[in-house]
Order: sequence, then C-alpha cells, then structure tokens
Amino acid sequence: MIWEAIDDAQAGATLSDGATTIELVFQFDARGLIASARSDERYRQVGEKQVATPWRGRFWNYAPRGRMRIPLDGGVAWLFPAGPRPYWRGHIQRIEYEYK
Repeated sequence: MIWEAIDDAQAGATLSDGATTIELVFQFDARGLIASARSDERYRQVGEKQVATPWRGRFWNYAPRGRMRIPLDGGVAWLFPAGPRPYWRGHIQRIEYEYK
C-alpha cells in the first residue's frame, strides 16, 4: 500500500494485488479519524457486466474496542450524477479481535 498526502485532511492510498490496483481517497476529521473513503472506480454488477462507478463510505461514532478505536456506525453509497444512492448502513453491536 502506498499513501500520499493530498492536504491537511485527505490522503490517497494505492493498493495493488497482482494486476489489480485500486485508489482510494480518505478524508480525516479534526481528531484524525477516518470520516470517509472514496473511490472513483468501484465496480458494481449491472446485469451481466461489472461497471466502474464512483463510491463513498462514511464512518462515525468512534469508540474504543479492545486496543483500537473503531467506527461503530457507517454507510456506503454509489455516487450517481443524480446524487448518492446508499445501499448499506450498519452499526457494530459486538466485535472480537484475535491479535497475532
């Protein structure tokens, strides 16, 4: 993974696995926690095809769990020209980690 600062509140991340590379832009809140992640080309199924579509995930309600601070709430949406179309929202009620 390669990180690159964009400005004081955003950073780009490039992840590669074999021939597949994705780029995400992370936005951080005033406390330095991830507020959102965005990709201009996240693939979604449209009929029989995979179509690259802008996508954003938002995260909030951070709380300590174990040795980490995690967002307990989040949601993701496809970003269409007519506006965002949310397709998942979640709330973590319980989480367990196995540290290695």
